[in-house]
Amino acid sequence: MGLKAYREKRSFNDTSEPKGVVENTHQFRFVVQRHRARKLHYDLRLEIDGVLKSWAVPKGPSMNPRDKRLAVQTEDHPVAYLSFEGLIPKGNYGAGKMTIWDEGNFQSLQQPNDLCKDHKKGKLKIIFHGSKLKGIFTLVRSSSMNKKDQWLLIKHDDAFATDLDYDAEDFNEEAFSSGPGENSKKLDLKSLIKPMLASPGTKIFNDKDWIYELKYDGYRAIANIRNDKVELYSRNGISLNEKFQPIYKELKKIEHTAILDGEIVVLDKNGLPQFNSLQNYDKQSTKGRLVYYVFDLLHLNDHDTLGLPLIDRKQLLKDLIPENTHIRYCDHVETMGITVYDRAIDMGMEGVIAKKANSTYDLNSRSANWLKFKKIENTETIICGYTLSNKKSRKFGSLILGMVEEGQLTYVGTCGTGFSEEQLTEMYFKFEVLKTKNPVFNIRKHLKGREAVWLIPKLICEVKFSEWTSSKVMRHPVFLRLREDKNLNFEPNQIPLKKTASKKTGEDAFSLKVDDIMVSITHPEKSYWPESGYTKYDLLDYYIQMSDLILPYLKDRPESLHRHPSGIHGESFYQKDHEHLPEWIDTHGIHSSSSDKEINYLLCQQKATLLYLNNLGCIELHPWHSTIYQLDYPDYAILDLDPSEENTFEEVMETALATKEILKQANIKGYCKTSGSSGLHIYLPMGGKYTYEEARNFTKLLCYFIQEKLPKLTTLERSLKKRGPKIYLDYLQNRKGQTIVAPYSLRPRLHAPVSMPLLWSELKPGLKITDFTIKTVPKLMEDRKDSFKPVLGKAIDMSSAIAHLNNL
Repeated sequence: MGLKAYREKRSFNDTSEPKGVVENTHQFRFVVQRHRARKLHYDLRLEIDGVLKSWAVPKGPSMNPRDKRLAVQTEDHPVAYLSFEGLIPKGNYGAGKMTIWDEGNFQSLQQPNDLCKDHKKGKLKIIFHGSKLKGIFTLVRSSSMNKKDQWLLIKHDDAFATDLDYDAEDFNEEAFSSGPGENSKKLDLKSLIKPMLASPGTKIFNDKDWIYELKYDGYRAIANIRNDKVELYSRNGISLNEKFQPIYKELKKIEHTAILDGEIVVLDKNGLPQFNSLQNYDKQSTKGRLVYYVFDLLHLNDHDTLGLPLIDRKQLLKDLIPENTHIRYCDHVETMGITVYDRAIDMGMEGVIAKKANSTYDLNSRSANWLKFKKIENTETIICGYTLSNKKSRKFGSLILGMVEEGQLTYVGTCGTGFSEEQLTEMYFKFEVLKTKNPVFNIRKHLKGREAVWLIPKLICEVKFSEWTSSKVMRHPVFLRLREDKNLNFEPNQIPLKKTASKKTGEDAFSLKVDDIMVSITHPEKSYWPESGYTKYDLLDYYIQMSDLILPYLKDRPESLHRHPSGIHGESFYQKDHEHLPEWIDTHGIHSSSSDKEINYLLCQQKATLLYLNNLGCIELHPWHSTIYQLDYPDYAILDLDPSEENTFEEVMETALATKEILKQANIKGYCKTSGSSGLHIYLPMGGKYTYEEARNFTKLLCYFIQEKLPKLTTLERSLKKRGPKIYLDYLQNRKGQTIVAPYSLRPRLHAPVSMPLLWSELKPGLKITDFTIKTVPKLMEDRKDSFKPVLGKAIDMSSAIAHLNNL
């Protein structure tokens, strides 16, 4: 369209609007201006092809996906209009007050190098990186020939979306209350502070106005230090005080009120971050050095520093951070971005973060003033199939890719981004003649329910990706092009198949055939409970006998592994994420907000998987309280009666029986089991009817009644120092992702005790935890029904129970 129409509509002798010229800067900037003209509306402008493509949005943009906002395309504006604010005089086109409502950068999800082409087609799919507009939006033109200037602006249902009513006017005053360099809000030191985030960068650069920091592969963490109190938490508010106590203790030594922003890592002997070690960090057993690299300062001694230039904040920070073992100042290099990036990649680091030196700190915002650059690799891969798309308009979902390794075709990942509409259509027709019913390889666990269409592996494509995972799968692959000049010339029946490992013989290894599945068992004679003489073989024997009883409490639930490969006195570690697994084991991917990645949880669906876990050293089993079908709704709530060292087991039983009386008064049933250690667990059926928060709050309410009944014996004080010789009523086990040992699970403790379901009548003097062990429980259960089954059944009536309690 150009700027001709823009200039013809304006008299630049009367208006202060910029005349402007076409500027081919290609910086992908946007602005939303609040325009109080004859009618109030909002103007959305995108930098495309040297001008600002413009739309008038009468109701303003919305962050609610159900709102389809009308956007009427107007004349192109000059790029200089990005910063225009002011009063357009009466008698001029568009007369009225114009102010900036939001601004930032955007990127295309369709044709990043040809936005003009997407615009002409009438569909722009973009990601906004503004202070108010965040995440994915679609701008789509009306299909009606009579309404060719009418478009719809639609928010996608992503992490930034809201389901609440959204009115752009509600955010108007906040946007214009602050001058340059000021903050629209003062920090509330007692509230959760969410950090500024970096936007993805495209190509690393040198710039004298930017600084460059190494990108660490760890946990983002905010440290709030005030009045000798320290709160160390993740960017989503999860407390890290207990998990990373060495850092917490050193933060307490800082004699200032301050809010710090940084990254927690575990460094190996070469000084490189090891994310797996960080995930399973244990002060006693984790090898490597725990370090909190601090790179920003949000508050210092009663003064917010958000509005200061970054370079000034870092100087204050450098003077503040003491030299110690676990807290380090994150240094930077100015100007030389390319050199820093190349050095970082050579060292084995993830990449670099580029930050504008004079930028302020934007709370809870993904800003274009911070850019992250990760290592990107290109490679050629073989197209072995594709997944079907859940959108009718899209020809296929993702490519299924393979590479030849040691003479056989091996799965290396799926790729669902980087295609244009023309490429999708062109490739789809090429695929039609290559379809085959024979799967090229078995990757059911990787597809996560998506339907695969297999192809004769002839076509080769080039992709870019960030890195190889430990299981030799590409992370974040993006399609670049089809290699028309190359193809493979073998047929499916000539593809080398993966060879199954040969069976080992002798004392060190053997295989068990379980439901037609061969499970490899290694070192069965390894001592697991040396004082009792029990070995790994005894562990396997127990779970073989008990599998029918325990599997209903494990099936369809993400499993957090607690592995003791050298027995109860050896080093142990926790594991959630899995990559190297036999093909017959099911997994389920769950996004982790704390680590900003998808975790591939193992599912224990059958006896073979249970024995596989035992062979890994999983003495005890830790399933989620909810299933993969409704992760946010637990099947049961748990009250954990956790005694101090001074409490007797008789006192724990007294507390459990008092709980039973309160449950009876609430007209609900609870089910008790031993913890396998020193306490008791009481389960309440939730039936997937209530959220974790509702289950936790209800259990907390019960704890108040129990504590009122037994004030001298019980406490709700979580701190070990403060609770004293009392039994802790722990209701905090009821959180999404929290696990507790399963019914009938063994425990890695002396005498191999079992977490054993009990009848209430069994809670009487003389009962001991050690009555239920690896040897006694299988015999006991030969003549006994599973009394614990109802915890997986119908939910209690929480409303009715609360009403009964209120009448006490």
